Amino acid sequence: MPPANRRASISVFFPAYNDEVSIAPLVRDAIAVLETLTNDYEVIVINDGSADATPRVLDELARELPHVEIIHHETNKGYGAALRTGFSAASKDLVFYTDGDGQYDVRELVKLFPLMTGAVDVVNGYKIKRADKRHRILIGSIYNRTARFLFRLPIRDVDCDFRLLRQSALRRIELVSSSGVIGVELVRKLHAAGCVFVESPVRHYLRAHSQSQFFRPGRVAHTVIDFLVLWLKLVALRWLSAASGDDRRAGAELLTPGEKAQFPVSTRGDKKVAGVSFPPAGSQHTKPPASVNSFE
Repeated sequence: MPPANRRASISVFFPAYNDEVSIAPLVRDAIAVLETLTNDYEVIVINDGSADATPRVLDELARELPHVEIIHHETNKGYGAALRTGFSAASKDLVFYTDGDGQYDVRELVKLFPLMTGAVDVVNGYKIKRADKRHRILIGSIYNRTARFLFRLPIRDVDCDFRLLRQSALRRIELVSSSGVIGVELVRKLHAAGCVFVESPVRHYLRAHSQSQFFRPGRVAHTVIDFLVLWLKLVALRWLSAASGDDRRAGAELLTPGEKAQFPVSTRGDKKVAGVSFPPAGSQHTKPPASVNSFE
């Protein structure tokens, strides 16, 4: 927790896949709201192998805006892989992320920030009303209810990727999912690690431009398999372990106090980022200059 005499520093990151229209306004809105909350922040965008103009748009943003860093995955590695890259790259006291498609208003971070007080480790948004086509609302509802029941999750909307977390909480767990089930894995492991959650309502908007990766038939089937495997690792094996008298937290992948999460990393210069394939030399990968580290 940061000293009482300064405001917390904040890392904001966005996973982006074919979000050429929505990502630049999202980044600019993020900077505008961060300027009202702190003077120690960074904005990171993870381009997860986009096939449209997203890489070019992001590289232009990085050249224009000093607080913006762009990380390129050379191929589409999946939503979970993009989040793991973002968590590993984030360096500030607090970490906020939401999707790059513009279905959430990043300016609503101002509603989450004041709730991060005392013993709170995670401020999780929940959708006031889901703005999607009927079949997506149905599938999303089934997924959310099933996840909450099977994993005993402490929040009402695990599918709402509008989260503010303490860096210290993230360091207590290790994430391994590369697919969309990473949200369930994240919440389950943080809860098992004793983290305290609070929730805040946020608005959800119809996707205006890009297409969801989740609702493709092959991706849905893959997600279902990943979901079941995750349940076996984080829940079923622990039940079996407890029944057999083995008190090890099978599959929980929690870290002991003082132990730092280990991520598979790729390196370029002195920058280490989990699971990243960096572009060839000459491509834009901009780390902003060090910002103010203390507050008066």
